[in-house]
Amino acid sequence: MHDCAHIDMNENMFPAGGDTCIPVSELARRARLALERSFPVLWVGGELSGVTRAASGHLYFSLKDESAQVRCVMFRNRSQLLPFEPKAGLRVEVRAQVSLYEARGDFQLTVDAMRRSGVGVLHEAFLQLKARLEREGLFDPSRKRQLPALPARLAIVTSPTAAALRDVLATLARRAPHIAITLLPCLVQGVDAPAQVAAAIGRAGDAGCDALMVVRGGGSAEDLMAFNDERVARAIAACPVPVVTGIGHETDFSIADFVADLRAATPTAAAELLSAGHVEAGRQLSALTARLSRAVHARLDARGQKLDDLAARLHPPARQLSLARERLQLLHERMRRAQQVKQARDSRHADVLALRLQAARPALALRQANLYRLAERLNGAVHGALESARHRADLSAAQLAQLDPTAVLARGFSIVRDGEGRIVRDAGTLAAGQGLHLQFEHGGADVDVRRAYPDAGAGG
Repeated sequence: MHDCAHIDMNENMFPAGGDTCIPVSELARRARLALERSFPVLWVGGELSGVTRAASGHLYFSLKDESAQVRCVMFRNRSQLLPFEPKAGLRVEVRAQVSLYEARGDFQLTVDAMRRSGVGVLHEAFLQLKARLEREGLFDPSRKRQLPALPARLAIVTSPTAAALRDVLATLARRAPHIAITLLPCLVQGVDAPAQVAAAIGRAGDAGCDALMVVRGGGSAEDLMAFNDERVARAIAACPVPVVTGIGHETDFSIADFVADLRAATPTAAAELLSAGHVEAGRQLSALTARLSRAVHARLDARGQKLDDLAARLHPPARQLSLARERLQLLHERMRRAQQVKQARDSRHADVLALRLQAARPALALRQANLYRLAERLNGAVHGALESARHRADLSAAQLAQLDPTAVLARGFSIVRDGEGRIVRDAGTLAAGQGLHLQFEHGGADVDVRRAYPDAGAGG
């Protein structure tokens, strides 16, 4: 028996017989090359079986039909790009190179793309309908309508159990809670979905809405087929109010998107587009309110300061004290109103956060407890500030009272003035027979000096 050895020959030729012998590895290599050269890259359809994803990320499976099966491999750089998870029993079409795994001598397909069976047919139908409707002018930009700047009522066409509806409602509640919402329920997936979606859009004219949203969450091409139906496209074109679509993910496009007056990338984005005017109006109103408030406060402060200056020059200390009390009362009232406004704003902010927390399903009890603690701290800080302001006002009042020259009269003292109204502080300046005026706590008296007793220690 002759030993087998590698021989250098044309790769398209195999020995016809005789004593020439080649190694198994050489045979496997030549068989692989022959298969790869004989078959172009082609699409093969069948049912998935024995699907396994290795630790390396490579995908191994069999593709079978009623009478045959073939082993397949899809390497990691390709399998990680699949838009769906391959599972046993799923009918698919794969684009593959016919080959042979030399290490085991297994006939196999090396797959570089996979799609669900029928996707190619669906896509072809999609393109044909798109071209026909485009020729009819349903996609013409000139027929697109402007969205209302400040819609008061919106209608939503979607399934009442869809996550997309929850996202839209949460977005509108956060950005424009005063917009009235009308739900036009329908199926968004399945055989009956296109007719129900078209019928729901047809009811938009009776809903009294300013605009219509047609929304659905993401899914496969088959899941979104209801929005590639001609009935839905024509219902959108006939809708009497502007239509915004938010169907699937950002990369998903449907016939409904092309016919609609505006396409949003997602259902949430559709709600943001229709509430943008309210958000901008609210921002402008807040800015104008802040400017008006600052202007009013500046004007009041300036006038109040001027009034205080005039009062200080025209009125005795008792009147100044009264004005200070009035100003303190005014500041107290302004602080109380500011506290109410801040509490209302914090309450609205808390409501918005509560909606966002509800949408994200956070730990509500913990967040609510934190909110209550913060509210208590805020109330404590405000009350502390008020008490501090009252204490400072009481100190100021006491100091003013001490400076009041009439306060000593209540303790039995009197004020002595000469004939020209000057206060007499030194008995040495008086002369016998000189007229004086005495002022008491209650009333006064005119007297004449009988004799003066100057202070023996005073100079002059």
